[in-house]
Order: sequence, then C-alpha cells, then structure tokens
Amino acid sequence: MSVTPLTPAPAFRGRIGRDPRSGHYAVPRRYRLHLSPAHDDCLAIAVVHALLGLDEICPVTVLGAVPDCPDGGHSALRPLYEASAHHYRGPAVAPVLSDGWSGRIVSTHARDIMRDRARCFPSAAGPQLYPCGTEAETEAVEELCARTADADALPEVLDVLERRLSAHSHVLGERLTAADVEVWAALVRRDTPQRAAAHPALWSHVRRLSAHPAFGRRLSAARPA
Repeated sequence: MSVTPLTPAPAFRGRIGRDPRSGHYAVPRRYRLHLSPAHDDCLAIAVVHALLGLDEICPVTVLGAVPDCPDGGHSALRPLYEASAHHYRGPAVAPVLSDGWSGRIVSTHARDIMRDRARCFPSAAGPQLYPCGTEAETEAVEELCARTADADALPEVLDVLERRLSAHSHVLGERLTAADVEVWAALVRRDTPQRAAAHPALWSHVRRLSAHPAFGRRLSAARPA
C-alpha cells in the first residue's frame, strides 16, 4: 500500500473568483494543477477534475508518487513555493493550484481547490458535485473521511457510511456528488478484505465507482508499479 506523505497545514489558501482584490479570475488555461498520485487529497482532486472534464481548461502536472526531497516535498514544486512565500522553508508538497500569470501558488487547500473547480468552471456534461443545500452534509462527510486515518476511529466511520449507503445509492442521496469522491479517495487504497464483509453496501459502492473511468484511471496511476 502507498504511504501518504505527511502534509502540514495548508500554507496557501487563495480562492478563484471569491475576492476580486485577489485578481484570481476564472480564465481558461490560466491555472495549473500539480498532483501526486500517492496522496489521497490529490486523488480526490483528480477525480473531480476528470468528472468535470477540465483537462483543457486547467492542465495537470502529475508529480512522482514518491516525494524526491528528504522533507517529503517535491523539488519540482520548490520554485513555486519560493516565489509565493519569502524565505519559505517548509516542504514543497502537493496538491498545488498555481497561477500561470504570476508564477505563484493560488492554493494548497484540497477542498477549496475542488469547490472552485466545480463553481468557477461548471460543465454542462458533468455532474453537479456540490448541490445547493448540501454544504453542511458535504462538510460532515469530509470530516468523517479525515478520521479514516485513525485506526481507532475507522470502524465507527465505516459504520456511519454503511448506514448511509444502505439507505441510498450514493452518500448524500440518489446522485453522485463530491461526498462520494471524498469517501472513495479515503477508502480505496485501504486494506479492505476483512472490512468489506462487514460493510457490504459501502464497499459495493466503492467498487462501483472504481469501474467509472474518472475514478478507475486515477486509481491505476496511484498504484505503484
């Protein structure tokens, strides 16, 4: 199983289109995503990006699955971090949304990046990943997913998700949303055989999503050769 690198609290949290003073307008091909396939947050962003069909609007640079710096960062990201924060000394980690106009980082906060992708670059052909009125539920699922890294909390998290998916076809109801992406990315690389038997609805949902190209192709890239 891949080991997700230790990531510090987000160092940059700019938003696209939220604050006119920032100058971060929703312009096609202005921004670039930098993602590492071994990182759960990057995996979720890549799936959202694929579901919305944004490859032409916002190109993606895929970094190595294993960081190439002793501090757990990526050398390819170091120039962006140093251009964005004077005397930056922390690890240059993914995910990163960069601005091609300024050569600086807009955001390293995964959930802001995903929300801004869906809000500022909507796709008529793609799903509505953040339906109006589901904000609180989506955030609750995000918090649940964050707890999957805690072995003691994991059984309770799986029980909650099993109850949701026993009652509905998807995590928030009857259609695909960002909550399903969050759950899939949090669980897909976990050691699942024993847990699958105890949570059949949950793992059936994970397998069903993995069969979708937007999910399955990203999982293949995330697995070590």
